[in-house]
Amino acid sequence: MKVKNIFYFIAALYPLVVFCALVVFRLPLRIFSLTLAAFGFFFFIAATGTKKKIPLQALLLPLIGILGALTNEFLILKLYPVLVSGLLLAAFGATLFSPPSMIFRFALLLERRNNIRGSLGKTYIAAYCQKVTAVWCLFFAANGTIAALTAFWGSQAAWTVYNGGISYILIGILLGSELLVRKMVNKTIPQAIPLSAFTAVSRKGSAVVSYSGNYSRGIHKTWEDFLAETAALRKVLAGEHQRRWILHCNDYWYFLLAYTALLQCKKEVLLTANISPAYIKEIAGAAEGRAALITDEKAALELLEKNFFVPALAGGAGTEAGVHTFPAIDPSETSIVMYTSGTTGTPKAIEQRLTEFETDNAFILSKWGDEFLTRKVCSTVNPHHIYGLLFSVMLPFTAGVPFRRERIEYPETFEQLQDDSYLIVTVPALLKRAVEITGDKPFGLRDPWIFTSGGAVPPELAEKTERIFGFWPLEVYGSTETSGIAWRQSKNGPEWTPFDNAEIWKNSEGCLVVRSPYLRSKESFTTGDLTELLPGGRFILKGRADSIVKIEEKRISLPELESRIMQSGLVSDTAVIALQKKRQYLAAALVFNEAGKARFAETGRFFINKYFREYLSGFFETTVIPKQWRYLDTLPRDAQGKIKKQQLEEIFSTSPQEETPEDEWAQKKISPEL
Repeated sequence: MKVKNIFYFIAALYPLVVFCALVVFRLPLRIFSLTLAAFGFFFFIAATGTKKKIPLQALLLPLIGILGALTNEFLILKLYPVLVSGLLLAAFGATLFSPPSMIFRFALLLERRNNIRGSLGKTYIAAYCQKVTAVWCLFFAANGTIAALTAFWGSQAAWTVYNGGISYILIGILLGSELLVRKMVNKTIPQAIPLSAFTAVSRKGSAVVSYSGNYSRGIHKTWEDFLAETAALRKVLAGEHQRRWILHCNDYWYFLLAYTALLQCKKEVLLTANISPAYIKEIAGAAEGRAALITDEKAALELLEKNFFVPALAGGAGTEAGVHTFPAIDPSETSIVMYTSGTTGTPKAIEQRLTEFETDNAFILSKWGDEFLTRKVCSTVNPHHIYGLLFSVMLPFTAGVPFRRERIEYPETFEQLQDDSYLIVTVPALLKRAVEITGDKPFGLRDPWIFTSGGAVPPELAEKTERIFGFWPLEVYGSTETSGIAWRQSKNGPEWTPFDNAEIWKNSEGCLVVRSPYLRSKESFTTGDLTELLPGGRFILKGRADSIVKIEEKRISLPELESRIMQSGLVSDTAVIALQKKRQYLAAALVFNEAGKARFAETGRFFINKYFREYLSGFFETTVIPKQWRYLDTLPRDAQGKIKKQQLEEIFSTSPQEETPEDEWAQKKISPEL
């Protein structure tokens, strides 16, 4: 047996050892006391040679032994349990006023096993540990008092029985009772359950998953509804041979149902916010095996050969209540393709997995989980973008927090959300509109929290947002390729703080490079953002270095727009640039080829503009279609063939304004039938 084990054994049986030595065997008190002191010193010296903390008894035993030898009083030896209880009371009690509590510190020692620091319920666990620490303080106070009474006024036998037996029984009862209480408390502590870890019994059947309108007066969808409706969808999807499915649902509830069912059926999920007919057909046939479309929009049901209407399938006659099955999802085997603007002139497909999404969500909840737990979630961002998917759907679902099923499109809607506390997921464009519409009139929201992404929020806009919403927005920086990278609140300065486990540096061109567990590839990713690195790992963004711009927080590739214009067959050269007036917008300059010249020979500028706007609406959302058009004989290019941007901007600033339809009629350039 090791020396430390012998020491702990003797320390635990101290009252019995003292009683046997002095009462039963009648050893001289001084000799026993000196032996006790020598043993304590020996262990103390041995313990100082290790990296482990020196136990309390290693300090008390030598002290008690020396005092006992000097005074030759039995009472001194009997005060050892009193001193132990007093010191434990002081140690535990101090942590009640200087958190974390002692019991919480013990819990953190098991970090590898229970991962408390990164858990959604860490605040609740800390509060529970605080109460348990207080209970132990009461026990140590009571135990020390009884130990003192038996030492001063009790017999040697009474002192030995209580301190060497009864006190340990009481400790065992307290430990056992706390274990039973802990099991009951654990059932009430919020748990973050990623989609891949859900089972049919992960939530109570009555737990609210989603709501419509505002929470207090809206219609609620529960966990029981979720199980039944995903089961109905799986029944249909499992019988379809298509592997690739374009998912487009504006209703977050229907989106979650279809998203979950597709992953459970091991389908490849294709997400795109653009469902223009030409765009959808291009994606559907972009890879081997044509895709099917699953949607909640009746207008989209004719886009592809196979179209499925989520409301009819999920809530139809075949939906069975009381379903208690929930097939497991292997996150590493999932395939989620997100389409965004690239620099090649065609839609850019970015392949993702549930694994990285859930890792990203785990960090967000470890950082801001309390904000989710104390609020209901509502969003202005559609779920087909990575930001909308993670924050509007996956995060609240993982945390067990109800989310609003309708997307908020107009700032005035926030006036209806005064019944509860809400966490708002939004973009700078909507904050701008809210400020413009309301001025300085507050919405009267109750303790809101705002996440925003998709573009930087100028400090003056953030300040106005705080005035009307009641919260200075927290900005999240990331991309479809990288997921989350960093965050900031601009009231604390322009610097961004990287997400945990995210490594960042700057390449030779000055662009930010990131490597993190939120990336599917283990390789680093080079962004198109220029950066300045700061001490402590933070950084400042200094603008984009590539040709991707954001219009109304929608990411668009200028080469993609230019490529689409060229595909019209009427243009020999074109350039699209971003201009800024009250808001940023796009402007396009075109050079017609012979077909274009013939097509528009007798057509005025207004109707030429109208033609190209309608043509591009088949591929892009209205907000990113150019607002200004110029038709030139040649584009200003340098010797290397690159556009002279400054000269092109001057052309847009000095050219006459667009003609109105009435001007066109006056000039008789077109016929009324056109």
